[in-house]
Amino acid sequence: MTGPRYTPLAATLPSTVPFVGPEAQERARGRAFRARLGANESLFGPSPKAIAAMAAAASEAWMYGDPEVHDLRAAIAAHHGCTPAHVVVGEGIDGLLGLLVRLLIGPGDAVVTSLGAYPTFNFHVTGFGGTLHRVPYKNDLEDPEALVTKAAETGAKLIYFANPDNPMGSWHTASKVQAMIDAIPAGCLLLLDEAYADLSPPGTVPTIPADDPRVIRMRTFSKGYGLAGLRVGYAIAAPELVTAFDKVRNHFGMGRIAQAGALAALQDQAWLAEVKAQVIAARSQLADHRLCARWRLCPRGAAGVGRAGCLCPHAGRRAP
Repeated sequence: MTGPRYTPLAATLPSTVPFVGPEAQERARGRAFRARLGANESLFGPSPKAIAAMAAAASEAWMYGDPEVHDLRAAIAAHHGCTPAHVVVGEGIDGLLGLLVRLLIGPGDAVVTSLGAYPTFNFHVTGFGGTLHRVPYKNDLEDPEALVTKAAETGAKLIYFANPDNPMGSWHTASKVQAMIDAIPAGCLLLLDEAYADLSPPGTVPTIPADDPRVIRMRTFSKGYGLAGLRVGYAIAAPELVTAFDKVRNHFGMGRIAQAGALAALQDQAWLAEVKAQVIAARSQLADHRLCARWRLCPRGAAGVGRAGCLCPHAGRRAP
């Protein structure tokens, strides 16, 4: 008896995954985590309107979802001021990353990314035989100039760049991103991962014409919209590239409940604005707690009291 005959590439790959989920880690350690932080899930959750829409769609779960994702694509297009022909929807950004790499990257093709950037992208590139060229971060930021330079040196077909960045949580201004787009070498595509754009500071997201053939932008409902469990992401690109996704995508990959939930979430921008406000407030509180933790150990303090001039906002007061 013989087993399956793997491709030469698959035979050389390790059986590993980019992330080990918290559930697997909890099973291994025999107890639950006090908080889930690693995947940046939104504890604020989805819009109540999205929850109601998913509940209503549950009774129709016996039917496959619309393979063209017509209503959701139309709503996304209207939200971004483009046409449905500029939009492709898939199983989260992760799924779309795999499809894009499949379309563009063959064995030995050069791909440029940052050293330490989102590992799932690297997983897909390796899985299709591409050659990764990694550029170091600069001052805790991805280095757009170095990424473009490396792409020119290697003849890269694809650059991965996240803004805001995961995992660093840093970001570049819209003008900086636009300058990067204008410097992209001919024949190279910029994959702009905007998973956190809905929560980004003002002036972070550039206005990019949907027809620009140099860029594909990817967004998700997993972060700001609080729907990580649905796995709904989308990309905005020139129609020619969007049409190419139809060659390889899973046409029934988006279930009815997922389409209904994402559509209702997109239509409730007031909820997204409230979540963003709560994220900003929570981030401030976390920073405050972090400073307090440092303050207790700060050599500038004495007996747990912050000295005058200390950066801690509680300087001069006794530690709790």
